[in-house]
Amino acid sequence: MNRIIFESSPEFVVVCILAGLAYAAIQYLRMKQPWSRTMNWILFSLRAIVASFIAFLLLGPIVKQINNLFEKPLFIIVQDNSGSVREATDTTRLANLERSLQTTVAALTERGYDASIQNLAGQNVDEFTFTGSNSDLNSALKRISNRYEGKNVAGVILVSDGLFNAGLSPLYSPYNFPVHTLGVGDTTVRSDISIRNIAYNKIAYQGNKFPLRAEVQVKNLPAQPVTVSLYKRGRLLDKQTKNSTGDQLMTFDFQPLADEQGIQKYDIEVEINPNEFNRRNNRSSVFVEVVEGKKKILLVAAAPHPDIKALREVVEKNSNYEFRLHIPAVSEQQASALRPEDIDLAIFHQSPDLRGKTAALFQNFARSKTSLLFILGQQSDIPMIARHNMPLHFENAPRDFDEVTPVTNASFSNFSLSPETNSIVSSYPPVTVHYGKVQIPVSATPLLFQKVGSVPTEKPLLSVDLQDSRKIAFMLGEGLWRWKLNEFDRTENSAAFDEVFGKLMQYMTTSDDKRRFRSYPIQQEFSNTEPVIFESQVYNDIFEPVYGNRIQIEITEQNGKKNDYTYVTSPGNSRYQIGGLQEGVYRYKSKTEINGKMEEVRGEFAVVERQAELQNLTADFNLLRKLSANTGGKFFKADEVDNLQRYLQTTEAKSVIHTEETYDSIINLKWVFFLLLLLMTAEWGLRKYHGSY
Repeated sequence: MNRIIFESSPEFVVVCILAGLAYAAIQYLRMKQPWSRTMNWILFSLRAIVASFIAFLLLGPIVKQINNLFEKPLFIIVQDNSGSVREATDTTRLANLERSLQTTVAALTERGYDASIQNLAGQNVDEFTFTGSNSDLNSALKRISNRYEGKNVAGVILVSDGLFNAGLSPLYSPYNFPVHTLGVGDTTVRSDISIRNIAYNKIAYQGNKFPLRAEVQVKNLPAQPVTVSLYKRGRLLDKQTKNSTGDQLMTFDFQPLADEQGIQKYDIEVEINPNEFNRRNNRSSVFVEVVEGKKKILLVAAAPHPDIKALREVVEKNSNYEFRLHIPAVSEQQASALRPEDIDLAIFHQSPDLRGKTAALFQNFARSKTSLLFILGQQSDIPMIARHNMPLHFENAPRDFDEVTPVTNASFSNFSLSPETNSIVSSYPPVTVHYGKVQIPVSATPLLFQKVGSVPTEKPLLSVDLQDSRKIAFMLGEGLWRWKLNEFDRTENSAAFDEVFGKLMQYMTTSDDKRRFRSYPIQQEFSNTEPVIFESQVYNDIFEPVYGNRIQIEITEQNGKKNDYTYVTSPGNSRYQIGGLQEGVYRYKSKTEINGKMEEVRGEFAVVERQAELQNLTADFNLLRKLSANTGGKFFKADEVDNLQRYLQTTEAKSVIHTEETYDSIINLKWVFFLLLLLMTAEWGLRKYHGSY
């Protein structure tokens, strides 16, 4: 729908028409013309229209265009592509189900819906596959809710067995659309003895025994003895037998000795019962990294603070760290536990403090070579810090405080943060910092900058410095606990907070690597369903990265078989993927030539077979029924697809109308130009044809 809006009074349109008629009359009505009377009136009309229209354009008329856009309602079919569906359902039934759902998509499309089929990872699928190593139903539905936020989602059809082994239960999350469920699989409770879970420490310390607990689920079997064995490289370490009392969850505790350094594989096996339906869940393997000792992190504070708990949780998530907390008169450590030479990283939270409670301990660490992390706050004694040659100086003694938010430094190179973390950090709430101009050494590198309001600044918020091989970091604000809570409130986890401070502590506690060739797997443990990824870096004499080196990687399997791989590094291509490796511990040797000398790196990594989908094959239709009831949907079994289609036929595809308004001056419209050109050309052509100009 179009409408004309005038910048001046519409009454001037009459004036434009009169002006056009007057101009045409002067040309054609005052004197005799060499053409007929009829032709004269035609030329008069053309001249009057052109002149009136040009005068009309001088009024600056604007065209208001109103366009209605119709958004089709979305209907999404979510296919549970996990392995448990394939294991418990006949392939013929799955093929029939796939054809029925494709027919359902066609019927929904015909009724005016925008319909598609996606798997649990949110990828559109043309044919059904069941290769997923886990089932996270909640994340699949939340992903739809987030991806199509503000869109017209009419409903979701979840095709699943109702089993989930990752994420939260889908029953406890709100969704803004009805979830219709289609139950597949077998709900029959069969006889089974399975390993439900294995609890163990991923890192153990050489010479110590470490706990390993196997949880064994007994289903639909009479009371009988259950035997569980623990193996290492095929050698029996321990065997335990307990009597079951029928259906129950049994626990078997082992205490193996960590006698060798490196990644060690331990196999847990449950003796098979002849009446079991699923025997592949009777065996499982775990990989334990045996290291020499823990790195010790000491946190010193003058008083309790929520920041301490936030940092403590980050430290304790890494079993390679030992956390020590020292708060005078609250949580004190023995003097023997406070020796700087025994501490890998000392964190001073608002310490040294203005009351001097921690001054002596700070002075002791300031004279040492221990890495230091300072978190400044209102109780920090900043002059004392400056007197001990720490890389921080305020031009004037700060007395006021400011609220700032963090911005990551894209050029920070000591370690990298993921794009997701950079995005989340930029939306953290403010922390309290001292107000004033701060100076840091040129050698210091900010990890986070301060943003005041909506204006990013070059003032550091969190920076690190290296002084005589000693690492010192400064966090200029307190209130880190707000970051952690804010992130958990938005994402239900604190992965970004943990990554920032986890990597910071890892950097602070790690000795500088002066090797010119580094090659390593990006993680110590990979799934057998994902490729093993190697990162290789080559440096010149001044430790600038160089490219074009030929990297040779030799992978040795447990049986001694060796496989060789070769690739050449280039900017943006320093990684190499190796796929198809089966479960086990692998040794690797990477080599490259630098200035005519062969450099070599050795190490280990593990490949783990994920068997979460084999633990339980009994479909849970009750969960699907509750999910549909909670969201206003309907539940159907796999052989009731026809009933589902008939039910969907009763729903009306209601499109959402979006109105879009645009404003444009008439003089800017192309058709106006061509209309005027056509009228003036017609007048000129007729005049010339009849013998006048």
